[in-house]
Amino acid sequence: MIKRENILKRIRPFYENELIKVLIGLRRSGKSVLLHQIMDELLQAGVKKEQIIYMNFEDFQYSSITNAQQLYEYICDKRQNEEKYYLFFDEIQMVSEFERSINSFRATWDVSIFITGSNSKLLSGELATVLSGRYITFRVMPFSFQEACEMRKIKTPDENDLTEYMNWGGMPQRFSMHGESELRTFLQDLYNSVVLRDIVQRTGARDVDLLNRIMEYLMANPSQTFSSQGILKYFKSVDRDVSTQTLYNYLDHIQTSLVVSKARRYDIRGRKILTTLDKYYLTDLGLGRIHNSGYKLEMGALLENVVYNELLSRGYEVYVGKIPGGEVDFVALKNGKKEYYQVAYYLYDQKVIDREFGAYASIPDNYPKYVISMDKMDFSREGIIHLNALKFLMEK
Repeated sequence: MIKRENILKRIRPFYENELIKVLIGLRRSGKSVLLHQIMDELLQAGVKKEQIIYMNFEDFQYSSITNAQQLYEYICDKRQNEEKYYLFFDEIQMVSEFERSINSFRATWDVSIFITGSNSKLLSGELATVLSGRYITFRVMPFSFQEACEMRKIKTPDENDLTEYMNWGGMPQRFSMHGESELRTFLQDLYNSVVLRDIVQRTGARDVDLLNRIMEYLMANPSQTFSSQGILKYFKSVDRDVSTQTLYNYLDHIQTSLVVSKARRYDIRGRKILTTLDKYYLTDLGLGRIHNSGYKLEMGALLENVVYNELLSRGYEVYVGKIPGGEVDFVALKNGKKEYYQVAYYLYDQKVIDREFGAYASIPDNYPKYVISMDKMDFSREGIIHLNALKFLMEK
């Protein structure tokens, strides 16, 4: 398995920090491997093996630990001295009220705590209250295109390599699969795990058919502006009567499972986040291919999805930019800085060039503005930087 330097370099400054390190990500996106890579680095830095405690709550070995009291007692038994301990809890949402024992460890011992979960609401409700201001969150994405190329030992990727990535995604385990049949079986199993375990069991959602249909709609329309009326019309066309409230409840469940991400709209002139006309992006494009019988390789939309995920992987907050009479694909925010991105598969003709570069005409600020496409020729103009998509995705 490759070393995930892109996210490790963001976590390293907090290895010794008392803040609780929370890693959230889609099931099987590599969170457990990442924890082991962190443990390896601690050992290499001189931390004693006895001072590291790791628990994976999907392992039957820990099935008897189901609540905060049991977790607290187990760790107390493992703690042998007053030295600093490093506690790693994988898929900790399996333990009810875990936040109480976690907070107790943090408040009374010399510890550094790392936890993972496959649910975006891991830090909601009671946990947010108990641990308010005492944790930092990192989003773990499937392999980026650059990491996928490293796994496949490709140093100079071409368009076919990117197409393969957009077809099958970047879930780490998929790179050990042999043949399309085995790959499809793996992705289908992953999808079933997300739906049945992370959504149905945890939320109590009863209508699995409705859930599957909403998932299929989202997977068939990545990078598209979401319209509740449009999807409700779709359900009417297949003789399903669905209320707006039910639709949004199920969308919330799907987003919570991290199988999709919602990009909210950002009013660039008003500098505020809007609450309508969001876009949904697939966390892994491979899931779209196996669950949608009508899957089409609409390359522009798929590349936009890849760029969105890449920006998330680089630690940006990403929004869809609203401008008068239109939009900019992405407004990316990090460390008080802002960047703008337009994405097109190819700048086929002057009309497309004018559309992509012209989107910035109503944005008078001096923040960096980019147009990303597969073109090798540099179309940069008027301070707007054109980037080749392959070079952008392969940047260190």
